[in-house]
Amino acid sequence: MTLDELNDFTVEVPSWAYGNSGTRFKVFARPGVPRDPYEKISDAAQVHRLTGLAPRVSLHIPWDVVDDWNDLRAHAEKLGVRIGAINSNLFQEDDYRLGSLCHPDPAIRRKAVDHHLRCLDVMRQTGSTDLKIWLPDGLNYPGQDSLRGRQDRLAESLRTIYDATDDDHRILLEYKFFEPHFYSMDIPDWGTSLLHCLALGDKATVVLDTGHHAPGTNIEFIVMQLLRVNKLGAFDFNSRFYADDDLIVGSADPFQLFRIMSEIVSVGAHRPESKVNFMLDQCHNIEEKIPGQIRSVLNVEQALAKALLVDQGALATAQREGDVLGANAVLMDAYETDVRATLADRREERGLPRDPVAAFAASGYADTVAAARVGGTQAGWGA
Repeated sequence: MTLDELNDFTVEVPSWAYGNSGTRFKVFARPGVPRDPYEKISDAAQVHRLTGLAPRVSLHIPWDVVDDWNDLRAHAEKLGVRIGAINSNLFQEDDYRLGSLCHPDPAIRRKAVDHHLRCLDVMRQTGSTDLKIWLPDGLNYPGQDSLRGRQDRLAESLRTIYDATDDDHRILLEYKFFEPHFYSMDIPDWGTSLLHCLALGDKATVVLDTGHHAPGTNIEFIVMQLLRVNKLGAFDFNSRFYADDDLIVGSADPFQLFRIMSEIVSVGAHRPESKVNFMLDQCHNIEEKIPGQIRSVLNVEQALAKALLVDQGALATAQREGDVLGANAVLMDAYETDVRATLADRREERGLPRDPVAAFAASGYADTVAAARVGGTQAGWGA
């Protein structure tokens, strides 16, 4: 394999990454933060303009609701990007205190289902084909509700949503092993997500968020298994040290990111025809938003470039011959290769800046929007 296979590789960026975020203790505001979805997309377009890697922007409903979806779509396309996955929100209404798609009350389950039907309408108007569902439902105490009953309700709710999808739509079903609930999450792991997707049909696939696992989990093993059964629909790339930290991807463990991308490359799933959607899910709490997103997509590209350098023939030979250290050395040789100059050369050849982060700083865009975006309400959690 060669680095030419990077040519068609892209990463989807999230609209919420450009808003104010923080910790459980405080949300940190910065000048120039977008006040509406149009300004979020304008910021996201800067990432693609400087990297050539981020032509899609995920939206979050209701945070990104506008009066005219066709107009928002046209705004994105004018800036050289398009609308990506539509993310539903089931975690910010009082009605969902005891769950949404799994709630004991059928009226509240219906409300949650109807929200997803509205998301499907947004997809039709924006040209999106992916509905991403992260389910925050779960229990804090043993006996609080029936574990099995909640799975039955979830299956029924998902079936209603799935049956309303169009032929070109997909459901991307996310999992998370803890938080916001601590006794049990209703989709705590990839196996639970996979079981529901298998029951639903071909248009349902699993989303793997790299921050949604217990410490020590072998994430590349999960990647491999989902690829084996053609059920890996998308990634949410980020980094974590303790929990779901949503930090810049590759910042905590770049070797893990390389191992994940190596599994991807080994079966050609980095190519567009695989239909695996590589997405970011990050909140930039103390760093600048746009440079944080630029750094993230560059980190993914760098990990993929190193994975493409793995000598697959030599690796297969060493594995067949039981050469333990030799096989490991093939991987390590690729990982330890410094590809930064090579990737900078490729960007320059394509009319892109060698250093996108420095190019953004020199562009004056941050100062321009800080001066222009005065007044109104800055976007952030819940907006």
